[in-house]
Amino acid sequence: MDNFVVSARKYRPLGFEEVVGQEHITTTLKNAIDNNKLAQALLFCGPRGVGKTTCARIVARMINGFEEKAEVNSLNIFELDAASNNSVDDIRSLIDQVRYPPQFGKFKVYIIDEVHMLSNQAFNAFLKTLEEPPSYAIFILATTEKHKVIPTILSRCQIFDFNRIQVSDIARQLKRVADREKIKVEEEALHLIAQKADGALRDGLSIFDLMVTFSSGKEVTFKDVLSNLHILDYDYYFKVVDGLLAENHTQTLLLLDEIMRKGFDAHNFIVGLSEHLRNLLVSQDARTIDLMEVPESTRKKYLEQSQAVSPSLLLSWLTITNQCDINYKSSKNQRLLVELALMKMAHVNAVISGNGAAPVAEGLKKKLN
Repeated sequence: MDNFVVSARKYRPLGFEEVVGQEHITTTLKNAIDNNKLAQALLFCGPRGVGKTTCARIVARMINGFEEKAEVNSLNIFELDAASNNSVDDIRSLIDQVRYPPQFGKFKVYIIDEVHMLSNQAFNAFLKTLEEPPSYAIFILATTEKHKVIPTILSRCQIFDFNRIQVSDIARQLKRVADREKIKVEEEALHLIAQKADGALRDGLSIFDLMVTFSSGKEVTFKDVLSNLHILDYDYYFKVVDGLLAENHTQTLLLLDEIMRKGFDAHNFIVGLSEHLRNLLVSQDARTIDLMEVPESTRKKYLEQSQAVSPSLLLSWLTITNQCDINYKSSKNQRLLVELALMKMAHVNAVISGNGAAPVAEGLKKKLN
């Protein structure tokens, strides 16, 4: 237990070539360092778990000429968490440290994480030092909420916007980690973990560790990931669409009941169904097929089912599911709202063509007579 290190720390990149999905950032930083054109104030912005602090540490090591595989040297590299050190006094203490040149190495690097948490007074106290720092001082600010950083700070920094990491990139990195750890894992399972990570590699690695612990030395399977992360299997959506194509609302209602009995929320189901219909729509054109972030085996299922349904029908279904999603929270009978949406979708062809209105009109005539 004492020797266990989570994958997010164990496989934290130690060089720019190891950073995943941020080539536009790493290339710029590497060129700036190589050509001695690195700004003294950098602002790294982007979602959580995409490599902001990691890149800041790599920059700190490279400009000081430290070995990339060495740990961060605490005498030259200072990390401050602005979430808990956000007062004027904390910034004044940092400014006092800046006055003294480094004991060895070329630069003193100050990495300030969650910089948007600084108070306005702290920001204002920091302005002058950030604008005219000593030649040996480099400030790297990191934030997940750039809009909360005051404009006077933004104007003094060179800004780098980090991207959310693509599902395919996260899945590839997880595969590398699994291979290095000699862990057997299904490709679909890795893809599902990558989707659940929502663009954050750190989250993906944390979920991966959880699934490895659950499997306890056995293979990490797609079904295990589904059950542990409480994700609805793609197959349910394929079955629902098959029922809709057959205009069999009974089958779709029974599937909804089965899904809800397993503890899934009806709102999540309708949102997932909308995503499924969207994937069917984009899979009908070779130019848009790459917009689907699904495993190769699932992509084949989408291609097969998309041939059975017209784009106009898919758009009609999407309109119904979207309206259901919008009205869900305000509805007093949410299950009935979803069931009505499924019944409308099952008989949308009849409604559009007008066939569904004929029996109703006949019934009204009989009653009037």
